Amino acid sequence: MLAIRLPEEIEKRLDALAKATGRTKTFYARQAILEHLDDLEDLYLAEQRLIEVRAGKRGTQDLDSVVRELGLED
Repeated sequence: MLAIRLPEEIEKRLDALAKATGRTKTFYARQAILEHLDDLEDLYLAEQRLIEVRAGKRGTQDLDSVVRELGLED
């Protein structure tokens, strides 16, 4: 179970959409979360990796070595 507080403007928009389509606000909130969760996870992972690289805890690879490693050379 998840309860969230939304700004009044967003709540009104969500309510209007639900009424106009005959679906629930929960349906649209769930859809929004499902569609954007992958992006949020990717962003968090990238931010964590950048922190680790800047702290010297993780190295980097140049594009040429990645291409060779994956066998993608022309």
